[in-house]
Amino acid sequence: MTLVRPLLALKVDVDTLRGTREGVPRLADAFKRLGVGATFLFSVGPDHTGRALKRVFRRGFLSKVSRTSVVSHYGLRTLLYGTLLPGPLIGRSCAREMRAVRDAGFEVGLHTWDHVKWQDNVGAADTAWTEREIRLGMEAFHAIFGAMPRVHGAAGWQMNDSAFAIELDSGFSYASDTRGFCPFVPVVAGRAIDCPQVPTTLPTLDELIGRDGMDAQRAASYLLRLTREPARHGHVYTLHAELEGMKLAPTLAWLLEGWRSQGYEIVSTGSVLERTDRTRLPHHLLRVETIPGRSGTLTVQGPAWDA
Repeated sequence: MTLVRPLLALKVDVDTLRGTREGVPRLADAFKRLGVGATFLFSVGPDHTGRALKRVFRRGFLSKVSRTSVVSHYGLRTLLYGTLLPGPLIGRSCAREMRAVRDAGFEVGLHTWDHVKWQDNVGAADTAWTEREIRLGMEAFHAIFGAMPRVHGAAGWQMNDSAFAIELDSGFSYASDTRGFCPFVPVVAGRAIDCPQVPTTLPTLDELIGRDGMDAQRAASYLLRLTREPARHGHVYTLHAELEGMKLAPTLAWLLEGWRSQGYEIVSTGSVLERTDRTRLPHHLLRVETIPGRSGTLTVQGPAWDA
């Protein structure tokens, strides 16, 4: 009798040139040594991280910056890209590192063309703007990998109604753009968009560190308490190449050992969907809500929808 282990998927968001060049190879090597799966979602256009500093007036942004030591994680040079320094094209500079991840057997997909531009503008953008940004990302991804991406994961969990339909029309097999609790088919303006979502189900380390006095170790312990009970369709944890791939690597290693001790099979987000009957996925509406520890609002799995 084969014992079915609960699933926990790793989704790696790669936002910057430094994260791609330094954090991604470290994560891929660590995952390979441990024999665990993961999905790497790449930002492939210009690194304009410095422009994110204009979020200083957004509620909760300053507290997050002070809690998570942004300069120490991202580096001063990265925080100047797009302002005092030109934003380098990540895909052009780091194609070798990206292909090495695919060649090591990990699932790869598209995070975004311009991370800051998408995160700050997509919520109010029209269809033409959204389609252009996705197309630019897909074309750059194809130039790197020789194939179009099959999975999309929106920067900052930021979406608009048009983006969901564009994902379907662009041939994505599935997406991971949302926060939620189980895989689902999104419903937008009364229409079911048959490009399933595999949402992030767990809080991220940068959302937890500093809350209620939590340091990295306590934040990891909190995550392990959340995963004591398996989720029916698996947990999904989003990590960042710039954080867990660098200064928080020891915390991630401790987390991975904890999840393996809890009996989890650690897989890609695609594996979660592969082990789910797509024909029976629930349909859910979408909401825009706040998440504790993160500034601004995010796209969140809403209530079930019955046509």
